[in-house]
Amino acid sequence: MTKRRGRGEGSIYRRKDGSWVAQYPVGDKRRYIYGKTRKDVATRLSKAIAERGSGLVYDSENLKVADYLDRWLDSIKDTLRKRTWQRHEEITRLHLKPTIGGVKLDKLSAVEVQSLYRSKLDFGLSPRTVQIIHATLHKALKQAIRWSLVPRTRSTPRN
Repeated sequence: MTKRRGRGEGSIYRRKDGSWVAQYPVGDKRRYIYGKTRKDVATRLSKAIAERGSGLVYDSENLKVADYLDRWLDSIKDTLRKRTWQRHEEITRLHLKPTIGGVKLDKLSAVEVQSLYRSKLDFGLSPRTVQIIHATLHKALKQAIRWSLVPRTRSTPRN
């Protein structure tokens, strides 16, 4: 006799192609985990459920960086001085959205951000302008972490 899982604990099953799938609920949505072996999928499922329980679920809804930046600008409009908001909007419109705007928010990597900075310097922008671009992007991504749209990466201790 097999033991049934309780409500909200997810389920594991085998697909027709031989791979294994685990599904579990997050709010009103279902999340899926795929793997080659049942044991691998079961391990990853238990980790995902533990993260869900501790509030470490990230839901960027396939949001692209450009769409997120628009949302972010709308949310901070009334909290900053007019000129500061205008500068953030200008940096976003001219520098961030054309270069990394098409990337999904949860797939944005440090390498892509670093290459953005390098390309802006190579294009002839001053280091101070690139620093302002960095400050704007940093502020926006910090808010994305607060809104649980992307995970906070844990830094490794230095020796």
